[in-house]
Amino acid sequence: MIFSTFEHILTHISFSTVSVVITLHLITLVVNEIVGLYNSLEKGMAATFFCITGVLVTRWVFWKHFPLSDLYESLIFLSWSFYIIHMILFFFKKEKNSLSAITVPSAIFTQGFATSGLLTEMHQSAILVPALQSQWLMMHVSMMVLGYAALLCGSLLSVTLLSITFQKDIIRIFDQPKHLLNESFFFSKIQYMNEKSNINIVQNISSSSVINYYRSQLIEQLDHWSYRVISLGFIFLTIGILSGAVWANEAWGSYWNWDPKETWAFITWTVFAIYLHIRTNKKLRGTNSAIVAFIGFLIIWICYFGVNLLGIGLHSYGSFTL
Repeated sequence: MIFSTFEHILTHISFSTVSVVITLHLITLVVNEIVGLYNSLEKGMAATFFCITGVLVTRWVFWKHFPLSDLYESLIFLSWSFYIIHMILFFFKKEKNSLSAITVPSAIFTQGFATSGLLTEMHQSAILVPALQSQWLMMHVSMMVLGYAALLCGSLLSVTLLSITFQKDIIRIFDQPKHLLNESFFFSKIQYMNEKSNINIVQNISSSSVINYYRSQLIEQLDHWSYRVISLGFIFLTIGILSGAVWANEAWGSYWNWDPKETWAFITWTVFAIYLHIRTNKKLRGTNSAIVAFIGFLIIWICYFGVNLLGIGLHSYGSFTL
């Protein structure tokens, strides 16, 4: 009873704190000059991280097994993983603003869904089924969830890259006729232009050049960090699949059973292996690799969340009904 009450207190504190944090985060995205708000954001993220850590440790001590036995616990652990990624990336001072725009909303979304009324029946843990009563539970599931978290963050960075690139193409399409008109006007009426109009044109060209420069720098930065985070997630996912195969042989007598969860995990691994292979070609970096990462983003949610809606296969203990 004491552990359950303590867990609920930590859950409510963490969700309340992260709600304030996301508000501060949105303000810092609009007003970059307020340094104190950004420091409050990081302090709030750290406080929420320790609260979620307390929730996981409490369930671990009370139920005497690693808290990754059902969807609710895995969502809490997924949210915890987003906080871990955020705190690691925080040490890279130059990229902290752009990367926190991905990690902070991801953390609050997963935590909010886990603590919502949709999973109320799963908040109370139960005795583990025989297949889960193994030391491989910590190794396999933790690596898989950490891999999902890193792959989701990296994929969202690629989605952001696609959004900026697509927006740039739209601007280029709509600005092209006007540019051609101005160019024609410039060459036909150049003898009538005075010094002031020439200065205005130079200023307009300079401002657009600066905007394009910073946009290209942002796209390059997003592509770079997307690749690094996805590479980390791919390593976790590979370790998780291999450890799961060993555990499956120990529990069910076969390394691979083409269970729906196993099949979609293999599809996820294949898609991101294709992404990493594409990244080796400099000509295919950027938009092409980002499209593959976006496909992987959708497949991750099918593997992690969608398969649980079916409630079939050897991993049906992680299923739930809305």
